[in-house]
Amino acid sequence: MDLTGKLLIAMPGMGDPRFDHTVIYLCSHGEDGAMGLIVNKPADLRIKALLTQLNIPCEVPVVGERLVRFGGPVETARGFVLHSEDYEANLHSMPVKPGFRMTATLDILEDIAAGRGPEKSMLMLGYSGWGPGQLEDEIGMNGWLTTDASLDLVFDKPDDEKWEAALATLGVDPLTLSASAGHA
Repeated sequence: MDLTGKLLIAMPGMGDPRFDHTVIYLCSHGEDGAMGLIVNKPADLRIKALLTQLNIPCEVPVVGERLVRFGGPVETARGFVLHSEDYEANLHSMPVKPGFRMTATLDILEDIAAGRGPEKSMLMLGYSGWGPGQLEDEIGMNGWLTTDASLDLVFDKPDDEKWEAALATLGVDPLTLSASAGHA
């Protein structure tokens, strides 16, 4: 099972408060493990402040006012940009699935600050990671649901609506979810 390009939806009672009500875009998934970015947890940091720390002038004021997001608890000082496929970094952009790319090089921040970046993007600090078989185990223990990702859900929905919107793609009402797994 390859979940690359899918969304993980945190189930109630998963036991890790860092992932409560999260929606994670999986950038890679395979036998070596998985890596994803939380798309609905804003950090208390504006992009302009981060660009200032990196000595990158922000020429587009509206960009500077957007919030950086908490991508996950691993390497929280490292930045990642999840973005639409209309942009290719000079150094390296990783195609994920049609519509999505992920870039972790400084040139994308320079381009975003200058108004030359992708049409849709999110800047995250940190990522969410799983070792071999770990994510599959968590899914099997009722920790996550999976669904297809759409540009609209990932980039356009307000953060506080993404969890319920992701559940709705599966026809699931959040009020019907249980924190315990069933076994037949």
